[in-house]
Amino acid sequence: MGRFREALARPGLQAIAEVKRKSPSAGELRPDADPAALAKGFAEAGAAAISVLVDERFAGSVDDLRAARAATGAPLIGKGFFSEEAQIRELAGAGADAFLLILRDLSDEQVTRLRAYGAELGLDALIEAHDAEELKRGLALGADCLGVNCRNLVDFSIDRRAQLELVARIPRDRVIVAESGIWSRAQGAAAELAGAGAVLVGSALMRAPDPAAKLKELISRPLVKVCGLTRQEDVDAAAEAGADLAGFILAAESPRQAPGVLEVPETMLSVAVFVGERQETSADLIQLYEREGGRRGRDAVLYLGEQAVAEVLDLPWESQDAQHLARVAAAAREKRVILAGRLDPENVAAAIEQVRPWAVDAASALETAPGIKDHERLRRFVRAARLVTPARV
Repeated sequence: MGRFREALARPGLQAIAEVKRKSPSAGELRPDADPAALAKGFAEAGAAAISVLVDERFAGSVDDLRAARAATGAPLIGKGFFSEEAQIRELAGAGADAFLLILRDLSDEQVTRLRAYGAELGLDALIEAHDAEELKRGLALGADCLGVNCRNLVDFSIDRRAQLELVARIPRDRVIVAESGIWSRAQGAAAELAGAGAVLVGSALMRAPDPAAKLKELISRPLVKVCGLTRQEDVDAAAEAGADLAGFILAAESPRQAPGVLEVPETMLSVAVFVGERQETSADLIQLYEREGGRRGRDAVLYLGEQAVAEVLDLPWESQDAQHLARVAAAAREKRVILAGRLDPENVAAAIEQVRPWAVDAASALETAPGIKDHERLRRFVRAARLVTPARV
């Protein structure tokens, strides 16, 4: 296992931060980009690896890779359209730890040959697929580091749902990278829940006033979920405040029953909350509580499709538990956990410091009445959760 693959295989969602001045789909992004300064900043902000575009179509060159290598010891991947051993050799000489192979442009024989040649030089290969047929080829070729690009390279359109479906098909013993179209924490989290161990982020960073700060924001945890939403204006307020997850309770017995899954922006994920049994829904995720004694049970399971992807650890119904945070903190060291249970703007920061959860969830403490959110408390809750030193979970 090379340095690149090893860095991406670490626990938690990793990020490959990309240096590129322009792209065919977006045009000019950062014409004056300094690869050395960017690479250094990305490494300090927590990037597991750094991607450098070396193709002139992206206003890049191998000299950019050399500059990045001089500035940081972080793993580097050279990105371009490679089909010859001489190109791989040049990348190795410039300090790359890995290189990209695009299945769309290469035969199986070329992929096998170039991957083997790179391995001789100590380089990992990231094998990139865009559709189910290409993914099938990559798996058949034994690729141990697979990227799924959600951007159509013909018309440059983005299809995140198709990407997530492909990511979910890849065996978990491979390093899985979700590429393109990541602009928010929630979009990265969706890839993570589908099975990706890493996301590759380029345009969002290059367009940010402070690329390193944007990277830190995208990979920070916990996510923030606002639950019990019943009105579109409250959803909009949660989105504006920077919440990542919007929860809609669809259990009939709840005083916070929503009329349905309301519209959320693409920067957020929607969560349908059920008690007892789940139903068909348009939500991105499902949160399911057992029914106990005619009411919801204590804890819930978060599902992406049929796959359980996290646990929601809550307080007992209308009760307190002095050991609640300690219980959740112990669980959070072993698995993906959403902390719930009477969180509010005043206590959430201390709870995060103790628990270090994957996400935090609040509902009743942000209300003026059941299902009616207090927008000022909502904003304060999100702000308080964000002020905690970002954690990698």
